[in-house]
Amino acid sequence: MSGLPRSGSTLLSALLLQNPRFHAGMTSPVGTLFNAVLAQCSAGSEFGPVIDQDQRRRLLRGLFDSYYADKAGKGVVFDTNRNWCSRMPALQDLFPSAKVIACVRNVAWVMDSLERLYRANPYENTKLFSDDAERSTVYSRVDTLAQRNRLVGFAWAALKEAYYGENAGSLLLVDYDLLSQAPDKVMRLVYDFIGEPWFEHDFNNVQYDAPEFDQALGVSGLHQVKSKVARQARRSILPPDLFEKYAALSFWEDGSTSAANVIRAKLD
Repeated sequence: MSGLPRSGSTLLSALLLQNPRFHAGMTSPVGTLFNAVLAQCSAGSEFGPVIDQDQRRRLLRGLFDSYYADKAGKGVVFDTNRNWCSRMPALQDLFPSAKVIACVRNVAWVMDSLERLYRANPYENTKLFSDDAERSTVYSRVDTLAQRNRLVGFAWAALKEAYYGENAGSLLLVDYDLLSQAPDKVMRLVYDFIGEPWFEHDFNNVQYDAPEFDQALGVSGLHQVKSKVARQARRSILPPDLFEKYAALSFWEDGSTSAANVIRAKLD
């Protein structure tokens, strides 16, 4: 699983965990380990010239096999990392039948959600920002997160790469608002996409939290999931000009030039 932050990947993982055939969870270290191993195998590393293509494949495949060795009894393993949208060619080569589920949300509401978390922890600087210049105002905070190598900007750019890429047919985009409004309908479409038999989920008793991880980042509540799946209407706390700027970035609303699968609201 991949996609944008604050867009339902933790909620979707919590729902999938209800199925005893599945393993799912919040972001794992596999994506970071993948990048690190690949860097040691590539040009610029002293080991690059002595590690051939087949060895690289075995090393990278071995990361998944080793990390999830204790999940061998599960029918399906969902690994979550925003990196996967930028690694679609490698994933398709290592696991030809692999599919990527990317959770999306209007980017303005992603920024609004992150800003709310920041303001809910007024005595914590958080690791989301490097210095006072980045965290000084809502404008600097949002624009920092939108940079192409930061939390939202990287995820957005990687998703766009996958959406328009040659492996887009293996990608499913799940909109957070639709998941929260119609979880049963959306989950049935997810099951259709992964080719698994339907499992009856309990949308009124969802459990997931990772307080230690969130506290280490200095962002309490980042991975806390409410027990009942339901849409919560609210007013944005972003200034109108800032909200409008980021609300225009939902490229996936135009499906005319992509082979990706997108769960959309049916319009009469």
